[in-house]
Amino acid sequence: MSTQNQIDYNRIAKAIEYIQSNFRLQPSLEEVAENIHLSPAHFQKIFTDWAGTSPKKFLQFISLEHAKNLLKEEKASLFDTAYETGLSSTSRLHDLFVKIEGMSPAEYKNGGKNLAINYSFSESPFGNVLVASTEKGICHMAFETDKETTLGNLKHKFPNASFFEKQDILQKNALSIFDKDWTKLNTIKLHLKGTDFQLKVWESLLTIPMGKLSTYGNLAEKIGNPKASRAVGTAIGSNPVAFLIPCHRVIQSTGHLGGYRWGSDRKQMIVGWESSQVYL
Repeated sequence: MSTQNQIDYNRIAKAIEYIQSNFRLQPSLEEVAENIHLSPAHFQKIFTDWAGTSPKKFLQFISLEHAKNLLKEEKASLFDTAYETGLSSTSRLHDLFVKIEGMSPAEYKNGGKNLAINYSFSESPFGNVLVASTEKGICHMAFETDKETTLGNLKHKFPNASFFEKQDILQKNALSIFDKDWTKLNTIKLHLKGTDFQLKVWESLLTIPMGKLSTYGNLAEKIGNPKASRAVGTAIGSNPVAFLIPCHRVIQSTGHLGGYRWGSDRKQMIVGWESSQVYL
């Protein structure tokens, strides 16, 4: 991410945190702008450029009541109407284009031996991101604050693989998911290391439409194991591919967003950003 983009992202994150912390006081645009040391006009511009909507409207998308309403919708129709918007819609569901392939038992057990993994660091609307791929698809994607630590986590997962700092076509296609126009999006292939249960949970996450939310309990029911909420939560927490596998769309049954592997503040930003793309 360029220096200016990183600065703007940090300002937006700080603004959202401030709005959430002071929601009951209903801070004005001027108050929020002052908190992040910008003029109201400049703050309004960079926020709208990023989210596609005003700070006030965005707040509605990350509010508790909005989350509760989405969960009510899910109880009636979430999985049955996952593709209701249709392929020609401007709110096109990008998850239609994400396909998961599990690694072979040998690849799973031997720490990636004989695997050649390309990786690169790129920009996203939610901060810098590390993307890694094998010849078959994306094997890892993580938001990063420290490149060395993030790369170390990847290498720890595949200790016997060969690594090359290179951005390939698989990675470029995956990063296109952050574009707001998905009408020309190609199929994104994932090549993942996981147990059968984990793969099943990750695949179920892809059925949650963009701009919608689900709960751990509902996902457990949908995979045919209603008593496995805790195990489902563990599998979601070990999701190796940020954003593409939308674990950020799973929240607590109370409507509270809950935790996120890459930070609860980032989860709020993603949920609000996705809602703004669908509902505007």
